Amino acid sequence: MFEHKKNLLHPVKVEKPNPQYAVLMQEQLGGCNGEVKAAMQYISQSFRAKDKVFKDLFLDIGTEELCHMEMVAETINLLNGDKVDATKVTSGEIETMTTFGLNPALINSSGHPWTADYVTVTGDLAADLLADIASEQRAKVVYEYLHRQIKDPYVQETIMFLLEREEAHNALLCEALNKITDDGSNRNFGMSEDSRLYFDLSKPRRYFDDPNPQPVEIKRDKHSSCCKKKK
Repeated sequence: MFEHKKNLLHPVKVEKPNPQYAVLMQEQLGGCNGEVKAAMQYISQSFRAKDKVFKDLFLDIGTEELCHMEMVAETINLLNGDKVDATKVTSGEIETMTTFGLNPALINSSGHPWTADYVTVTGDLAADLLADIASEQRAKVVYEYLHRQIKDPYVQETIMFLLEREEAHNALLCEALNKITDDGSNRNFGMSEDSRLYFDLSKPRRYFDDPNPQPVEIKRDKHSSCCKKKK
C-alpha cells in the first residue's frame, strides 16, 4: 500500500523559465536512466523477493524514486513556464509544446516514450542488486551532465539533492550485496581449467596474466563493503 503526501520530498523552484533546459531534464523523467525506470525496477524486483530484508529495501528505495519523479516533473513544469511556444526549443523533443500542452510526459529528451524495456528484473538477487548498483551509477552520471549545463542555482540545488540521494541508494545496495553468500547466481559452480584460460587475441603484447578465479566468498564483516565510502 502506498500513501501520498502532498509535500514534495525536497522543495524545488527555478530562477526563471527555461524550456530548452526542460527538454534536457526530460531525460531523468522518461529516459533509460530516469526516475520512472528506477521506481519501476525496484518495485518490480520486490515482487519476487522472499527475504523480507531485501523486499523492504527494494520497496523503500522504489518508493523514494517515485518521490524523485515528482521532483523532476515539477522542475520541468516550472522550467516550461506558462506559454506553449516551440520557438523556445531549438533542439530535442518538441512534443511538450505540440502534443502534451507543457505537461511533463513520460518521454526522454529526444521525445521517445518510456518503455518497460528499461527495467531489469531477473528473479536472481545478486544479478538484480548488481544491475541496481549500475543503474544508480548511470543516474549519477546523467545528473552530473545536467548540472554542468545549467546556471540556475535553484535547479542546481535540486540536481545536487537528487544526485546525493542516488549516492545513498548506491551505498545501501552495495551493503545488501555484501549480505548475499551462496545464493542463486552467487553459488560456487566450481572451477575448471576452462575458467583459467585467457585468450590473448591482440598484438604486439598482452596486458593481463592468466586468470586464477577462486570460489565465491563474500565477507560478512560489518566494516566490509563492495563500494568505497566517503570519508
